[in-house]
Amino acid sequence: MAQVVQTLDDFGKPAWILAAVLGFVVFWPVGLAVLAYLIWSGRMSCGWHGVRGRWESRLAGRFDRARNRVEDEFRNFGRGGASSGNKAFDDYREATLKRLEEEEREFHSFLNRLRQAKDKSEFDQFMSERRDAPDSGAAPAV
Repeated sequence: MAQVVQTLDDFGKPAWILAAVLGFVVFWPVGLAVLAYLIWSGRMSCGWHGVRGRWESRLAGRFDRARNRVEDEFRNFGRGGASSGNKAFDDYREATLKRLEEEEREFHSFLNRLRQAKDKSEFDQFMSERRDAPDSGAAPAV
């Protein structure tokens, strides 16, 4: 295996590309394995493995900053920390969220009352059936 890798390294990137394409043609998992090896080993000297050039570093830095900014916005959305920039909309959103939280509390209390009422009716039914049932523990009359 090491001999094959050394030979392909001697021929350069075109040989690796040809090996990946042939791997996909012969049997797709082989092509996928070759592609994964190329990416993992950094043989194609692309992506994050090689030394970045000046432009790549700038673009990567801008991308990282933009990603962090978006992640912060999503993390703070709905907590009052993220402002849309429109005061009227922010007030409306805050009032709506408070109203929805209150409705959620009311709904949960309604469900609790409903469960209690159901449990009580089932228990009352059980007790009435037990009261009305003949006493099975009594000795038969002789």
